[in-house]
Amino acid sequence: MIKMVTGAAGFVGSTLSQRLLENGEEVIGIDCFLDYYPREIKEKNLKPLRDYASFRFVEKNIIDLDFPVILEGVDGIYHQAAQAGVRTSWGDNFEIYTTNNILATQKLLDAIRNKPIRLVYASSSSVYGETGKFPMQEDDLPAPVSPYGVSKLAAEHLCRLYWRNFGVPTVSLRYFTVYGPRQRPDMAFHRFIKSICNGHPLELYGDGEQTRDFTFIDDAVDANLLAMKKGASGAIYNIGGGTRISVNKVLEMMQSLLGKKARIKYGAIQKGDVTHTFADTTRAQNDLGFHPKTPMEEGLKKEAEWIRKNILP
Repeated sequence: MIKMVTGAAGFVGSTLSQRLLENGEEVIGIDCFLDYYPREIKEKNLKPLRDYASFRFVEKNIIDLDFPVILEGVDGIYHQAAQAGVRTSWGDNFEIYTTNNILATQKLLDAIRNKPIRLVYASSSSVYGETGKFPMQEDDLPAPVSPYGVSKLAAEHLCRLYWRNFGVPTVSLRYFTVYGPRQRPDMAFHRFIKSICNGHPLELYGDGEQTRDFTFIDDAVDANLLAMKKGASGAIYNIGGGTRISVNKVLEMMQSLLGKKARIKYGAIQKGDVTHTFADTTRAQNDLGFHPKTPMEEGLKKEAEWIRKNILP
């Protein structure tokens, strides 16, 4: 059978697609190259995938797909495609998020509602918003503080209602700050490592005492594969790395790893950013057998090596 990966040219989508191909799966990759960051980076992500005869790439927006044709033989969809970015989701930009995060998900779900196709949806810890309750649990009341978070939660609700009303076997994974090789250029670790290596000032939003539960990309991919096999239909799972750490501590680790001093420029906290995140992954552990394997130091080293090889001049 065939697996479809939406957002296949992106950070998580391309890494997941490569793992599937390495495991002997046949993969259809979908991506429309949204201009949030340069196409050149996404083409580099696709390059190793194109070496597989079992990989077929379709450059098209989900809402424009010819579903009867594209879904032929597909038994599972990893829905990674989305307009990314908390800070850019305000104002007129929100239309981009409603189209690519909400409407695209609805079109995809509607296309599979009478087919034996399982869907794993990439949600986000952004749905929780600003909370003083830690760790965050799937049954907590979501209260996103950014339009991006609202769009991810809306798509998550769509997955659940298509399961309830039409029996579509959906599973939603709430990612907590995924990092590692191929990370998007707008994401903090990518920006920090690149700036430190180049000796350029890096911009830090806030005082650096905000904390995150960071998840290495390989662990996020493991979670997707486990969810496709074992996830309960209609269920939601937190996917975190098990390491809650401050941004300042991460910067200390990066400077030690790279052997260079960071030139930190402190800026204002951005609208939509939350202060802390920390995932309770008990449900994912019990249902999926999910256990993150990558220590923070190892993950940072792998991302730094990738940036040095693929991004730096």
